[in-house]
Amino acid sequence: MTLFGQPIPILTLITFIPLLGAGFIALTPRDSVRLQRGLALAFSLIPLALSIWLWLNFDRSRPGFQFVERAVWFPQVNASYFLGVDGLSVMLIFLTALLTPLGVLVSFNITQDPRTYFALFLALETGILGVFVSLDLVLFFLFWELGLVPMYFLINNWGAPERRHYAALKFILYTMAGSLGLLLGIQLIWAALGGTQGGTFDLLEISRHWPALQGTLAGVPMEVVKAIVFWAFVIAFAIKVPVWPFHTWLPDAHTEAPTAGSMILAGILLKLGAYGFLRIVFPLFPAESARFAVALALLATAAIVLGSYAALGQRDFKRLVAYSSVNHMGFVVLGIAVAGYALGNPAVRDHALMAVNGAALQLFAHGLSSAAMFALVGVVYDRTHTRDLEAYGGLWARMPRYGGVLIYCAMASVGLPGLAGFVAEYMVVQGAWPVFTALTAISMLGLLITGAFITKAIQKVLHGPLNPQWARLPDMGGRELLAVAPLMAFMLLTGLWPAWIVPTLDAALRGLFG
Repeated sequence: MTLFGQPIPILTLITFIPLLGAGFIALTPRDSVRLQRGLALAFSLIPLALSIWLWLNFDRSRPGFQFVERAVWFPQVNASYFLGVDGLSVMLIFLTALLTPLGVLVSFNITQDPRTYFALFLALETGILGVFVSLDLVLFFLFWELGLVPMYFLINNWGAPERRHYAALKFILYTMAGSLGLLLGIQLIWAALGGTQGGTFDLLEISRHWPALQGTLAGVPMEVVKAIVFWAFVIAFAIKVPVWPFHTWLPDAHTEAPTAGSMILAGILLKLGAYGFLRIVFPLFPAESARFAVALALLATAAIVLGSYAALGQRDFKRLVAYSSVNHMGFVVLGIAVAGYALGNPAVRDHALMAVNGAALQLFAHGLSSAAMFALVGVVYDRTHTRDLEAYGGLWARMPRYGGVLIYCAMASVGLPGLAGFVAEYMVVQGAWPVFTALTAISMLGLLITGAFITKAIQKVLHGPLNPQWARLPDMGGRELLAVAPLMAFMLLTGLWPAWIVPTLDAALRGLFG
């Protein structure tokens, strides 16, 4: 894309336009609520339009990164403003840009300081997008941290009043603990590669030199340094996914966050951890990834089975959906574990490519279905002011549009053939079965229980006698339907025609295996 013969920095525009919008919103008069809503929606739609252009102009036949932008930024430590995208990041950019305006629509009923709320919401989008475009590790870390702060305040200030302060504190403590390890690992890499005498944060340059690097750092053997960095990165990304048993922050954060916050948290923020494994851990630590792949697969299986059991036992509608994310992200981690195993076992690379493509597609599919489910929990909570499944009953008779949409999105979450979740989980299972047969078989138990807790939620909310307390509840309105309709459309499109997205992912993920 050019303007007056000069290239337009498309990635910079996509990343920073939401932050610019946040600045404009922060300058509006406090009581100009309609203006704030309009600005938030407008500045969230611009990155969506640009991300669609990026998707349509991305060349799937070219290896490596495209739309590269680079400028001198911090020459004293050889850190640069280095941006670029491959098929994986293009998909996640589009998902982020799609969910943000839908979250803004859901948030139109925010009455407590909407100016600050919408400014933080757009700042959060910039932090997430920056992670997906950064090819410099310092820049990656700065955007990683930028995404934490707005989410903390969104949960703490606009979450459910019962436990929002506890949930916000738990969220920030867990994720900052991971961030400390991430920063430590980045600094050790820079020092080992020369520090001020030639060290670099260029991810592409690091991936060429770091795996084979020998010697010592301050008298410590490089094997020990690499082990420290590997585990620092793995723990940071495992907390974010979250991999069991690092998942305990997630149900509280999901449950207490405002509706749009839960949509972004489940739809996008969890994907940052999986992205970190694929973008940083595997290219820099192929040998270590292969060595510990079985352990990662064990944790993935535990997440699938225990996450589904935990969801089945919930009475809180939102907490049930929150635990379902642990279950669904377990399939992502299982696919990633297969890919890690293949880095040291070339004979299974074809299976690993299938599994990791399924894991990447699951990032997209889960982003759609989880965001939709949290939006639907918000719809009924706004009307009843309760999330207790035992307090509902018979709502389909009073809210038929809501009932139809809830069943559709719930079936996408359970993996009904014809919808996106089925394609993604099928690919993961097909790729994982020849590599981790026993663990894949155990994980099928999680699929069975997923059907049980989804059926339980539908039965408790929609069926049975209508609770007289809800006899006058209004059905879903136009704004609420608009907030979930695009998600439903992409669930169906991806389930019926996965070829629109899988080749783009495959072109990026083949590079993991050389």
